[in-house]
Amino acid sequence: MRTWTPPQIPELPGVGAAPKLFNTATERLEHPAILDGRARLYVCGITPYDATHLGHAFTYLAFDLMQRAWRDAGIETVYAQNITDVDDPLLERANATGVDWRDLAEDQIGLFRSDMHRMGMIPPEHYIAVTECIEPIAMAVHGLVEKGYGYRVPTEDAEGDDIYFDVNAASAESQWRLGDVAPYDRALMRELSAERGGDPDRPGKRDPLDPLLWRAVRAGEPSWDSRVGRGRPGWHIECSVIATRALGGAFTVQGGGTDLIFPHHEFTAAHATALSGTPLAHAYCHAGLVAYQGHKMSKSRGNLVFVSKLLDSGADPSAIRLGLLAHHYRSEWEWNDADLEMATRRLEAWRAGLERVSEDPVPALGVLQQLRSALANDLDTPVMLAALDVALDRGVDDPELVRDAALALLGVKL
Repeated sequence: MRTWTPPQIPELPGVGAAPKLFNTATERLEHPAILDGRARLYVCGITPYDATHLGHAFTYLAFDLMQRAWRDAGIETVYAQNITDVDDPLLERANATGVDWRDLAEDQIGLFRSDMHRMGMIPPEHYIAVTECIEPIAMAVHGLVEKGYGYRVPTEDAEGDDIYFDVNAASAESQWRLGDVAPYDRALMRELSAERGGDPDRPGKRDPLDPLLWRAVRAGEPSWDSRVGRGRPGWHIECSVIATRALGGAFTVQGGGTDLIFPHHEFTAAHATALSGTPLAHAYCHAGLVAYQGHKMSKSRGNLVFVSKLLDSGADPSAIRLGLLAHHYRSEWEWNDADLEMATRRLEAWRAGLERVSEDPVPALGVLQQLRSALANDLDTPVMLAALDVALDRGVDDPELVRDAALALLGVKL
């Protein structure tokens, strides 16, 4: 799948430190493993409808910053992202609006690419749609069945059987254990499964938590012929296959929003480990969810603030970034309409500060060190913004270095 043009990232003097990141799976700050000098990152992409809202932008901004931190530390990055371009929510939206699901997906993917480019996000080297990988995914499902980790469930309204992943068999016989990624109890897992695309009450399953691997063809739904029958993939196996094909096993970081911790990242890891015998990733990092008008920003509720609408109305992309960067990437917070105005004022003050002539300017190299130190501490952007507030209010001795630092480390153009 075609991606977008990468942003300009200036080179800075010296090198920063590799970032210490919060690993959801261990609930600790860690330095994820960097093998052969390369950090390999996989971030779950959009289901292409209602793109791109600020909740999306906040998540992808977190992993944009992560890559900027690695690159500033002299570490090469390899970034992969999927597109879930065939899934129930997309099909439901297409049916409700009378638009072909493929046309809806293509339109929304194009909008997402445009938004990411305008926002200065680093693009993935591997940008892969599910519909581009149907056969490898089906073969992975076949492999899980052959290993005893997948089983068929007869389905009355389908031409064939659905196939499910056996959580208990995999927990007993593979290197993965339920809870390896999501430190939750089973009661919460069952509740989240029901809320987030699972079907814990489905008759015929061996365990309520068992996730779908392959959905047998139903009337009116897209489907493909495969080794496991005609149908389409389940959600988690898609990312397992796309991630490991792009990055290999045991890559550095699996990323996404906190709403993906369970069931998606738990079972993406489960499938990959059961297939390969090696863990999916060394660390699992998650961005907090953004609320608006008193509720989590969500497609189902419709309380979305779209990046494209803000940009088309004249908002500066750097101001939007600053409005998001004012919050630590792991925080849960609420966007207010005044946030963009406040961020715009901050941006204007910084730009004015670069022109300020001071009798006692702040050393720019010291500002750079402050920015690098905060970025290496779990991407602490509120501290970075505060450091720039202080320095640019007083004036700096090398405005060009501070300008380059803001662009390279924060993606903010001054």
